[in-house]
Amino acid sequence: MSGVSFLGVEFQNPVLLASGTAGFGQEIAGVMDLDALGGIVTKAVTPELRRGARAPRVAEFRGGMLNAVGLANPGLDQVAQHELPWLAANLRRARVLVNVAGATVDDYVRVVERLTPLAAITAFEINASCPNTNAGGLEFGAEPRGLAELVRACQRVSTRPLAVKLSPVLPDIPAMARVARDEGAEAVSLVNTMPGLLDKRLGNGSGGLSGPALLLIGVLATRRVRERVDMPVIGVGGVRNVADAREYLAAGATLVAIGTAALADPRVPVRIARELSSPYG
Repeated sequence: MSGVSFLGVEFQNPVLLASGTAGFGQEIAGVMDLDALGGIVTKAVTPELRRGARAPRVAEFRGGMLNAVGLANPGLDQVAQHELPWLAANLRRARVLVNVAGATVDDYVRVVERLTPLAAITAFEINASCPNTNAGGLEFGAEPRGLAELVRACQRVSTRPLAVKLSPVLPDIPAMARVARDEGAEAVSLVNTMPGLLDKRLGNGSGGLSGPALLLIGVLATRRVRERVDMPVIGVGGVRNVADAREYLAAGATLVAIGTAALADPRVPVRIARELSSPYG
């Protein structure tokens, strides 16, 4: 397959780099041709610099990877002044989606409002799996009112489309996707990592599971949302090869994001993009 239309924008192919696995592009530009991809989803951006969780932050296991990075990022000012200008200057064809995170609705609004004028940004990916400190630590995406408030506030200050990234452990993912859509989100990313624990393997204790074990969960979430909600999906989780990518596309995803597999082998995303574009892939 060749180019695809998503949120009114043409992507040269459906392959993205998933948030949190590619930094802000510059970190991996020497080992991967970013402009051969459909796009990159940046590392999460918060208003203030975050140093992240205690080491060790990553633990491998047979079914994939467990990570607790703690949303480490250089903060809004650094991203606006240095990271996004680098992407704008160095990407000619790949699109840029900016992942946004925070502890309060105001955190998200500050990031979206500051970055929305920047021409490099195609869309924002709103990380709804962050704990809401004003709701006792309950994740923004865990209940309808919290998610509605978050999406509504971000939509109000954004001139870019919003894609909301949802957790795989929600009891009714299509229902929460509908809440996001009704408040102005144009798409959803399915799915975020699953909570997991490996004894004494992470400095933070527990973390988020990614990798092959997440593939079937993400594909099912994609199929259910596409069957019940009229909105496009970015399929995320467990993609290692072109066959895995096609599982998401067959389930109804428009774009497919690759994360853990690219950490193991930076050649994987470009190879998948090439094979999807080939009539023999």
